[in-house]
Amino acid sequence: MKKKDIEFFRRLLTRQLEELLEQADDTVSGMTTPKENFPDPTDRASLEADRNFLLRIRDRESKLIKKVKKALERIDNGTFGICETCGENISIKRLKARPVTTQCIECKTKEEALEKALGI
Repeated sequence: MKKKDIEFFRRLLTRQLEELLEQADDTVSGMTTPKENFPDPTDRASLEADRNFLLRIRDRESKLIKKVKKALERIDNGTFGICETCGENISIKRLKARPVTTQCIECKTKEEALEKALGI
């Protein structure tokens, strides 16, 4: 992969990581604010449902943060853009769509087909 492509992905991933960490900070500060007292159980249930939904989103973002950090590590050690399964280069188009990917489209397609066949 060309040096300019590596730098593009380093900037992209760094920016994505910063945004995710900022959102995580906002969530933590939002969760620590004093709770309102809702006399109506429906209002309270709605608030709890919204909080649970937000926590699920943040959990997914937490997993994405780990993937972004690992992608940045792969950039640093020179393995970014190389499929972990077959060792071939991952296309720039695929990396732009999903910069944290570790597999080329062919290997990922095979993996997903196998998972579907096994019912995973």
